[in-house]
Amino acid sequence: MQLKQIYRSVLPAMIGGVILLSCTGNRKTSENMEKKYEKGTFGYDLNYLSEKDEGLIVLKSEDEKAQIILSAKYQGKVFTSTANGPEGNSHGFVNYNFFDAGIVDEHMNGFGGEDRFWLGPEGGKYSIFFEPGKEQVYDNWHTPKSIDIEEWEVSRVTPKEAVFVKEMEQKNYLGSLLNIAIERKVALLSPSEITGKLQVEIPEGVNGVAYETANRITNGNDFEWTPETGTVCIWMLDMFNPSEAAVTVIPYNTGDGKELGKVVTSDYFGEIPADRLVDDNGILYFKTDGKSRGKLGMNAKRTKSIAGNYDPLAKRLTIVTFDTDPDATYLNQEWNPDRDPLVGDALNAYNDGPLEDGSIMGPFLELESCSPAAFLKPGESLSHRHNVFHFTGDEASLSPIAEKLLGVSLDKVRNIF
Repeated sequence: MQLKQIYRSVLPAMIGGVILLSCTGNRKTSENMEKKYEKGTFGYDLNYLSEKDEGLIVLKSEDEKAQIILSAKYQGKVFTSTANGPEGNSHGFVNYNFFDAGIVDEHMNGFGGEDRFWLGPEGGKYSIFFEPGKEQVYDNWHTPKSIDIEEWEVSRVTPKEAVFVKEMEQKNYLGSLLNIAIERKVALLSPSEITGKLQVEIPEGVNGVAYETANRITNGNDFEWTPETGTVCIWMLDMFNPSEAAVTVIPYNTGDGKELGKVVTSDYFGEIPADRLVDDNGILYFKTDGKSRGKLGMNAKRTKSIAGNYDPLAKRLTIVTFDTDPDATYLNQEWNPDRDPLVGDALNAYNDGPLEDGSIMGPFLELESCSPAAFLKPGESLSHRHNVFHFTGDEASLSPIAEKLLGVSLDKVRNIF
């Protein structure tokens, strides 16, 4: 089946190289593009990124406190966000060092971004990161260019949302050439939508920024994607700034391991030390200081479709929610083609840290979710929603949100390590 080419629609006028939109529908001036901001603020990142991408899209709330930066040039990423306007903290990890180096990396171009679309599996029998027959080691690992460095199309943009599309052909480890059509919608959420989606009241004195991503892939081949041909999954990865005191919090379903599987896989890059990972009464706590590389995973029966990160230094509570199906098949992403490809994680969390040679990409922390395996007939689609919520304020005001959504007070989170 020949994939239909989707062309860029007419966009709102660009101001200062950036498409600036608010929920009021009024175009904004580019005065903040001319102002100097302190590093670490949203205004600094907006100015910096506008030099790298002349087509940035910025969605804003009516009061201009909640803002997110989107980029079609960089694969439909949400680069960063703020709950407190241009002078507020920038929540996403932006890899200035990689940008400034001006290189193209054959393995992965790590520009950063607090919400990016990828496809899995990374490794294993169905891998799309390794060529057929190649040993699954770093030297042979290459991120597909369509989700790494190629520009995407903007099919629609409004004051509230932007829709990106991309068509790709990708050979997997079995040698199957998969034709994949991608559509990704990112929508800024209003305060009432935040309350409605989380079913939690936002306390006085707390500011928030949140967005919903709706991600869809369609089988563009003239054959069905089966266990024999191999398939893919949608893989969402959120890169945030770590701190000495930041902790990722993952509530999970307790119960019989024979029915639900093990609680966590914690040895992706060697076993996570006990002083960095605590399992306490149905909640995992993972130290995310950007000083020790480690990754964990959880299956769809164990996860409650929610995870969080609390940084008391930045006075930020982050919540991510995502679709899961405990009865579905999830793909194994390990770099081992001998493992069962149909047993994998729905949720992952990562803490960056130095490699053996002392080099480091970040530091950053990540929260990730995956869709089930996309066993699709020609023309069929699979969708995956992944939402990000940031709340800023003092601990006493933020704690009721954490208690309702994560089942733990922020005082306990802050003192768990």
